[in-house]
Amino acid sequence: MIVGVVGLILASIVNIFLASSGMEFLISVVGVLLFAGLTAYDTQKIKSIYYAGDSREVAGRKSIHGALTLYLDFINMFLFMVQLLGNRE
Repeated sequence: MIVGVVGLILASIVNIFLASSGMEFLISVVGVLLFAGLTAYDTQKIKSIYYAGDSREVAGRKSIHGALTLYLDFINMFLFMVQLLGNRE
């Protein structure tokens, strides 16, 4: 998944110079799918951490980290959806 994110960043940088609308559409579709997969992966990771049964202090820190991870996944997926569905005029 991380390789996909790096590839997405590189493709976005290349598209800055090419300014291709087709490539922008492809980047948006891949971005939405990639971050949907990352959201599912992070949700499973948070569930496995929950079942590990740590102390309250450690569990509190892990829950904050998990919430921030999911928050960033949703924000990135939303940004790619806006690019995908937005008006290009």
